[in-house]
Amino acid sequence: MPTIQIFDTLPELAQAVATQAIQLITQAILQQGHARLTLSTGASQFQFLALLTASKEVDWSRVELFHLDEYLGIDKEHPASFQRYIQERVLNTTGITNAHLLNANTWKSAAQAVSQSPIDLTIVGIGENGHLAFNDPPADFETEEPYLIVNLDERCRMQQVGEGWFASLNDVPRQAISMSIQQILKSKAILCIAPESRKAEAVKLCFDGSISPLAPASALRLHNNTTIFLDRQSASLLR
Repeated sequence: MPTIQIFDTLPELAQAVATQAIQLITQAILQQGHARLTLSTGASQFQFLALLTASKEVDWSRVELFHLDEYLGIDKEHPASFQRYIQERVLNTTGITNAHLLNANTWKSAAQAVSQSPIDLTIVGIGENGHLAFNDPPADFETEEPYLIVNLDERCRMQQVGEGWFASLNDVPRQAISMSIQQILKSKAILCIAPESRKAEAVKLCFDGSISPLAPASALRLHNNTTIFLDRQSASLLR
C-alpha cells in the first residue's frame, strides 16, 4: 500500500512533494550521473512545479524529461496543450534540453526513449473519475506498450472544461496519447498529487475500494515506492 500523507493546506502539500522530488532527482544524479523524470500536467501541479523548477539544488542539465499524456487533435500552441504547459512551466524555467514532448508525430519515438532504461521518478495526479494519466476507466492494466492512444470519457472531458482549459465539452478532444499503467508502475519512485474536494470521491474509490481497471489510480497500490499527497478535502471520505 502506498504511503498516504495528508496536509492542511495546498502550499504545505506542494512544498512536501517538491522537497521529496528534489531529493529523489539529486540522489539519482549523484548515483548514476543523470536522472530520468516523468511529469504530470494539470491544475493540481501548479504550485508544486513552481517550487520544483525554482530549485537550485538540481543540475537540470542532467535531467531527461518525459510527460504523461497529450491530447490528440490540438496544436502545440493551444492553451490546453500539455506540450505548451511543459515548455512554459518547466523547460523555460529549468533549461532542460533533453525533453521528449508528446504529439501525434513524436509519441512513438518517445515510447522508444522511455523504454531504454528505468524512470527514476514519476509525478502523477488522479482525475475526478479516478484516471491515472489519461487512462480513463476501464483502464488497460495489462498492455506493456509505453504509450497508447486512449478514448477520453465524458467525465474526464468535463473536468477539463471545469478547470478552464476548454470553453465547452464539444471543444475537448475525444482521444489522447497516454503513458500506460504498466509504464507508470515501472518507475523507481512515484509521487501522486491529489488535492481538493472534487477529488475526494476518486481518492476513496482508488484507495479504499478494490484494485480495479474501473478505478485506474488504484494501480498505484501495486507499486512498492509510491507516496500519495492529499489535503484534508481530498482525504475527507477515506476510512
